[in-house]
This record gives sequence, structure tokens and C-alpha cells, in this order.
Amino acid sequence: MVLQEANGAFLDHLKAILPAAAFAADPAGFLTEPRGRWSGRGVVVSPASVDEMSVVMGACHGAQVPVVPYSGGTGLVGGQIVEDLVPVVVSLARMNRVRGVYADENVMEVDAGVILADVQAAAADVGRLFPLSLASEGSARIGGLLATNAGGLNVIRYGNARAQVLGVEVVLADGTIWNGMSRLRKDNTGYDLRDLMIGSEGTLGIITGASLRMMPRPAQEATAMFVVPSPKAAVSLLALAGEHLGETVTAFELIHRQGFDFLEEAGLAYKAPFKDVPEWSVLMKVGLPKGQSAQGALEALFEAAGDLVLDGVIAQSSQQARDLWNIRETIPEGNRRIGSVSSHDISVPISCVPTFIERAPAIIAEIGEFRINCFGHLGDGNLHYNVFPQKGRTRADHENQRDVIKTAVHDLAHSFGGSVSAEHGIGRLKVADLETYGDPAKLAMMRAIKDALDPRGIMNPGAVLRAL
Repeated sequence: MVLQEANGAFLDHLKAILPAAAFAADPAGFLTEPRGRWSGRGVVVSPASVDEMSVVMGACHGAQVPVVPYSGGTGLVGGQIVEDLVPVVVSLARMNRVRGVYADENVMEVDAGVILADVQAAAADVGRLFPLSLASEGSARIGGLLATNAGGLNVIRYGNARAQVLGVEVVLADGTIWNGMSRLRKDNTGYDLRDLMIGSEGTLGIITGASLRMMPRPAQEATAMFVVPSPKAAVSLLALAGEHLGETVTAFELIHRQGFDFLEEAGLAYKAPFKDVPEWSVLMKVGLPKGQSAQGALEALFEAAGDLVLDGVIAQSSQQARDLWNIRETIPEGNRRIGSVSSHDISVPISCVPTFIERAPAIIAEIGEFRINCFGHLGDGNLHYNVFPQKGRTRADHENQRDVIKTAVHDLAHSFGGSVSAEHGIGRLKVADLETYGDPAKLAMMRAIKDALDPRGIMNPGAVLRAL
């Protein structure tokens, strides 16, 4: 099928079948992505209901016009931008209702356009926790987070976005509405279409609503930053924490000193937890039920750790805890201001993390002189392994080396049985990587599913799978 561009005649048709409020007053903000590497064109519409979304999709399907779903726009792999087509960009911004909160069931039903921070607040209002947490939670929307199966800080305890969903509502390519908004925790009635849609990045349908799991709020929480002699010691400390604290470990982040150096270089404020910046440190959080001391648990872990920990700070107040987490949450902004040559969202088996970190710098050094900021979610083996120019140079100076660096990092991750996309998705940026490293049988199955659910190829063409 040959896709048709969203031309003036088609726009007139949309205006005839949709209310005026469905058209974005300023579409420019929907046609770029956070890193500024892509910009696109398109007609931007913002349906306010699943029925309006169905009308949009039916029209696009009939005219063979491509559709690009746009959630919060925070994705980093180009899944929300098309450069070589004029699609209909479908924003979820007006689908922003919390449909219902069922505290006794620990379930919340929301539109897909609700911002993550608002979901967290709605859960907190009834004494519950929605544990998905990431740096962009003030602007990221639920639909995009589910479409990319987002990870974030709390995966070690609560799982990725997929683990926090009971049901979804989806509008398919031809406008058909699938009402899968189940609040059931057990429903063994055939294929799990919910999990098929979560992580599909808008290539099979548009998620318009979700039934989300809420969790009991831990009665006691505590945060600590420990200085460790090496990534290997950090992995051993993670195992020890599991033995002492079990599933109460909420987050376990690995931080290299380069992250601190970039905060200084970028002029970003933070409160230094130690007199001297450590080469390696871990930031961890625990949450315990009533009757147990979270701070006491971290103190006991520090004592049991022996030479796995060289120094440590255990937050004595909620403000001190926020100051420690501010370091971790500000590192991506420091990275952005410095400007990476090549950024990598990779995962390897947790026990392989130290060897990966040990081997990667020498491989990068064979390409050129660079700075490396390695940090990330050690608790689930997900590293953000980012390569930067030396001081006095910019990423533009190394434009011709970006692909070589990316290939080197991805080859190494793949050699450990790892993934070249741990939590950011494939988008358009990593389509070739998926083809290179993906299992052929898996890719064939994905293509068959895509062809079955989107036979005209209008759904986010070129994302995840190469457009044919």
C-alpha cells in the first residue's frame, strides 16, 4: 500500500467530522523531539474521547493517511516524529480524565493522556502509591509510557509499566474500539492482547485508556548513598541488600563520578553528599511496612557490608532524601547540556555489568578520545552508557563517529546476551539495531502481527519495524 499525505482536502474532511477544539492551535510543538535531532511535518489533532479517536482513525484508514501517536513527547528514540511524510499527528493531551479510583481494589482507571505525576497524585489522595517513576513524570503521559513499556527508578521492586496495568482501551488502525479496560486480576480467556499493545509504540493501535494497579504506600521509607570501590562491589552489595531486605528494596542506582563532574560543568546545583566526589557510588531506597525502621535497615546493611562500602550517607530527613535523589534525577539534564556524541540505553544480565563496564572504555578508546558517563538502574541491569566529547569540543566534532561508537557499545552488550534498548523503546532510531540484533523468528512474528492489525501500514510507519 502507498500511503497518502495529509493534504488540504483531507484536512477539510477532518474539520467537517471533528469539533474545532480537536485541532491544535500551535502544532509546532508536536513536530520536534527532546534532543532536537528530528523535526517533522503533519496535521495535529487532539481528540477528547475514545469516540473522537475512533472517528480520526477511521478517516485515516479509509484515506490511507499515516498516523503518528503523540503522548507527552518525551521519548528519546524518535517514535513521535516522521520526517519524510505528512501524517496526522494524534495528540492525547485532551484525553486527560481520571475516570475512577477504586481504593479497596487498588485500581485506578484513567484516560491515556493523563500526566504521570497526576496519576501519582490521584493515588496518593487515597493513601495509595502508583510506583512508576522517572525523570519526565511531570510531562510524560500514561499512553506513551505504556506504549513504550517505560521503566524508571522503581523497576527492581514494582516492575516495568506492563506490570502495573490490568487492562487497556485501544483504538485500532481502522477505528475499531477494543474495550479491554478490565479491573480483573485473573482473566485467562485467550491471548493477552493487553501485553501485545503495551510496548508496541503505537504501531498496532492507540492506547486511549488504562486500568492501573495501585500499591500500598510503604509506612517507612529511607534513602542512602553508599560509596563503593567498584561496580563489582555494587553488584555484591545489591545481592546483600536482597538477602537482608528482600523485596523492600525499591531502587538501586549506580552512579559514576563523571555524572557529578557534569553537574559542576553544566552549572547545575546539587548538595554534595561527600567531601570528595566518589569514583563509584550507589543510591538506594527502601520502603518497609509499619513496625519496622527503614533507616535502621539501611544502617544494618551498612554494617554488614564490610569492605563492599567505603563510606555512606543515610538521609535523616525527607529533605535530605530529596537532595540525594536530586543528584540522580539531574544527571540527565547535565548530560543534555554537555551534549553526548552517542547515548545508549542498554541492559545486560546483572552479574555481567562489572565486566561490561570494565571492557567498554578500551573499545571506545580505540575510536577516539571521549568522556564516558555510565549510570543507571543497576537493580535491573539497565545502564545509560553515554559517550561525550572531551572538554573544548562538541558532539558536532564527532558526528562521523556516532554510528561507530553506537555499534561498538551495542555489539558488546549483545555479546553478553543483553539488549540494545532496555527501557526507551525502538522508535525510528533503533530500527536497524533491532534488525541486526533481533531474533529472526521474533521479527517475523512481529511483522505478521503488524500486517494483521494494520494491513494498510498507517500506524506510526517506520517505527519499530521498517516501513515496507
